[in-house]
Amino acid sequence: MQLRPFLKLASALTIASALAASAASAENIRIGAVAPKTGPLAGGATVTQWPSIQLWVNQVNEAGGLTVDGEKMMIELIEYDDQTNPGETIKAVQRLATQDDAHFIIAPYGTGLNLAAAPLFDRYGYPQIAVSAITDQQADLAAKFPNMFFTLGTTTALAADVVKVLSDMRDAGQMGDKVAMVNVADAFGIELATAAKPLFEEAGFEIVYETSYPLGTQDLSPVIKGAAAAEPDAFVAWSYPPDTFGLTEQAMIEDLDVKAFYTAVATPFPGYGGRFGAAAEGVLGAGGVNPDSPAFQEYAAAHEAVTGNKPDYWASATTYASLEILGQAIEAVGLDREAVSAHLKESTYETILGPISFDENNSNPDFWTVGQWQGGVFKGVASRGRDGTVPVIIKEGWE
Repeated sequence: MQLRPFLKLASALTIASALAASAASAENIRIGAVAPKTGPLAGGATVTQWPSIQLWVNQVNEAGGLTVDGEKMMIELIEYDDQTNPGETIKAVQRLATQDDAHFIIAPYGTGLNLAAAPLFDRYGYPQIAVSAITDQQADLAAKFPNMFFTLGTTTALAADVVKVLSDMRDAGQMGDKVAMVNVADAFGIELATAAKPLFEEAGFEIVYETSYPLGTQDLSPVIKGAAAAEPDAFVAWSYPPDTFGLTEQAMIEDLDVKAFYTAVATPFPGYGGRFGAAAEGVLGAGGVNPDSPAFQEYAAAHEAVTGNKPDYWASATTYASLEILGQAIEAVGLDREAVSAHLKESTYETILGPISFDENNSNPDFWTVGQWQGGVFKGVASRGRDGTVPVIIKEGWE
């Protein structure tokens, strides 16, 4: 991943936004954004979160702004780096609400940081479209924080579809029933491992190796060596961006011999395919997209033109769709945050992913769950309610 060029672009766009704001800040819609630019999750946020924000703001302002009460209003973007630190996320959201007087705040990046910020979003009445939060707590969270919304699905859905993909491969005689499962010791990884274990066991799989590792772990060779020693048929890692790359690299070094190799967040990143080349062929990962969709192709072309980087094949488009939703709600009811939240609960929005609406738990019921690198592209192979899935292929070594 080449982060430096994008960070320079992001800084330039932020400065430009600030200069525009100084001329007519009273006429602008102040929108805050809090996500990592440093720390363990910076790589993920810099691929998935920040570019889609920059693209959306650029497109809205190029079109003259959002229409509010019949008047065009430009967006003033206020950015903060939370350093992948929940305490810094909380401080930044507090500052946006009380000092910057932001009209709206874009939800943070990652499950843990969204959960940390939820009480403040609720206290100050901000709708929180938690685009990168995956949790089975959605019903409880929506009841506790009525203005919190979810787009990427639940932990159990994500885990269940991975189990289903592997079950289908086993039942077709393509692999055996031994699984090595590891996870990053963060809210995301812990919850997924907890949900997945009984699902694997119920499906008749034997978990022959299981371990976790701290977020930010640099040396993942012991994890892969332990998995290889257990001689699994499939390797599953509920991983975040740094470790997704590290685990794959170590699997190649150790020549981990499995028919299915799954890593989670960052597997759909263009940088993953770029770094591992032909070795990425057949690797399974979290999420997916229909890369042949004209709407996605148009979005991808605009993304690259504005940011200089390709979007990922999962959460980038969902992040952008969440901003489309926010913009449409603002244009429908104005800058009243309570009215925007009510509109989110009641309406259907046209996005690059297709129509999106939220159910009684403030959750989007239609989402991608599993994808796979095939022919140099990460394609969706399993989804809940999305069109364009393709058949799974067998992982044929690391050559």
